[in-house]
Amino acid sequence: MSTPALNIWGCAPSARYEQLAAPFRPLFAQILAQAAEADQTRASLTTVIQQLNKLGLPRWRLPVSEGGQDATLVELLALLTELSAADSNITQALRGHFGFCEDVLCAKDRDWRAKWLHRLGQGVLLSPGSTEVGNQARGDFETRLHRDAQGRLRISGKKFYTTGALYSDLINTIATGEDGTVYSVVVDLNAPGVQIIDDWNGFGQRLTASGTCVFDNVPVEDDLRPTHQRFGYGQSFFQIYHLSTLAGIARRAALSGAQELSQRARTFTTGNADTAAHDVQLLQVIGEVASQAYAAQAISQQAAQRLETTAQYVIAHEQPLHDDDPQVALAELEVCLAVNPVVDATLAATTALFDALGASATASNKALDRLWRNARTLANHNPRVYKSRIVGHYLVNGVLPPAQWRVGVAKA
Repeated sequence: MSTPALNIWGCAPSARYEQLAAPFRPLFAQILAQAAEADQTRASLTTVIQQLNKLGLPRWRLPVSEGGQDATLVELLALLTELSAADSNITQALRGHFGFCEDVLCAKDRDWRAKWLHRLGQGVLLSPGSTEVGNQARGDFETRLHRDAQGRLRISGKKFYTTGALYSDLINTIATGEDGTVYSVVVDLNAPGVQIIDDWNGFGQRLTASGTCVFDNVPVEDDLRPTHQRFGYGQSFFQIYHLSTLAGIARRAALSGAQELSQRARTFTTGNADTAAHDVQLLQVIGEVASQAYAAQAISQQAAQRLETTAQYVIAHEQPLHDDDPQVALAELEVCLAVNPVVDATLAATTALFDALGASATASNKALDRLWRNARTLANHNPRVYKSRIVGHYLVNGVLPPAQWRVGVAKA
């Protein structure tokens, strides 16, 4: 199958995007070639993430003066959609890092901002570490900060869903201080007392290292930030990140389906042509899958444009902004509007592609099922059933989206 010369996935998000994205595409092609085997063998992403770091992807949002490209969110998410079309595991493994970059860009403490811009510019990678599983109440964190006899700050506790921890240098985690305040802190993953356990066992996104991280009296920098100081559009950012990843998976479903169909030699007597590649019904299926991928990307990109406007507004503002700010709420509402159509389109695309192919398409070595498994796993993050309700509640009753949500057991 010859690769079509035309890019059918829409206009580039900016005049400079093609020039910025070009250096990554040879590596993306290598990633795609290894993606099926990597999924089957649960391969480590360490090498490829190091390669992406060398090319500068984790620094894309940073100022040019700090080794970045000063990329817009729309540009970044477009590139991450391309990466996700190669392997969505890698995109998700970097999600916490890019979230921390947003936090730094929005920080109003100039010294803290300058410190972390410099460290990020040097290539340091961070993973997230907020969630705790178990029976603790919603909004409570059993991970604790305390001072030892010498007055040094230390952390003890256990986190799950520490996505990308195996591939990172640091972890940005949340813990309760001795004063009862919930703080955001950064911990060196190579420090004594840190244990990373690769126990993520989801049927999709298998390579994201989204398992457990244990802190046993680990020293941390005396650099605490109350969580309410974190960037105000965090919920919208982390959700649109997943949507852009899903759009990439949908694109891969269309492209892989087209490739498989073009190579299929066997046909049915009940079919419409002597070659599968000219069977009009099968061509229609591939076209419909491509339409679903196009819709997923277009919707995600539209919401990303709103989020970019909000990000510029929050970064420029002199004081931290939160969920009740109209611009922050507007971004959240538009992202909520995008969630269900993007999820529906991607799940449909990753299922329908098999209708154009024979039973051989289910062969384990092709690993086409990974596309649906990965999409289904991502769709289960931040339950989408609540997103439409949030929009409806605003339209009917004028109620803004809720503040930063937490998960856990209801308090008695």
